[in-house]
Amino acid sequence: MIIRSLDGITDTERDVAGALGTWRSKRLILADDRVGFSLHETTVYPGTVTDLWYKHHVEAVLCVEGECELTNRDTGEVHTIRVGDMYLLDKHDRHTLRPKTKFRAICVFNPPLTGREDHDEDGAYPPYQTAAE
Repeated sequence: MIIRSLDGITDTERDVAGALGTWRSKRLILADDRVGFSLHETTVYPGTVTDLWYKHHVEAVLCVEGECELTNRDTGEVHTIRVGDMYLLDKHDRHTLRPKTKFRAICVFNPPLTGREDHDEDGAYPPYQTAAE
């Protein structure tokens, strides 16, 4: 059994801020926990624009605070995401986040993240690698 708290991982190696300053991710479950997914609390800051494309991962997102505009860059569709709304990036969708307020979400990634990842120039995380790779 694993027990962790958001307060307990604050300001540790599991508390990651993006280099561009648009988001912060507290990573509760990671690849080294060996459960097949990672679990994060992610905050995206109002007034920012973040272009993302998880070409190596599937992500599910549940909004628990705030409001965000989510744009599917391939279709042009724009959605407003509010508390209680979920979106699933099941087709490696290229998307843009524009938070209207502080946007806090619980996110699940498959395959799991290893911990210190930041987005590359495409807005992606690197492909998952096992310890053997």
